[in-house]
Amino acid sequence: MIDRNYVSDYTKFMEKFLQENPEVAKGQIEGRALLWDKEPINLDERKRNEESELKK
Repeated sequence: MIDRNYVSDYTKFMEKFLQENPEVAKGQIEGRALLWDKEPINLDERKRNEESELKK
């Protein structure tokens, strides 16, 4: 039987750490926005941009 109430020592540590250092969580969110959160790709616009590039 699996104990669904178990919380690892690592998880407890991280939860306490992030509560005591909220700037870390804010930095994580900003980093994610910078690297991953992008506008959806408009395929028609992308195709036009690719067709308008100069061929090398």
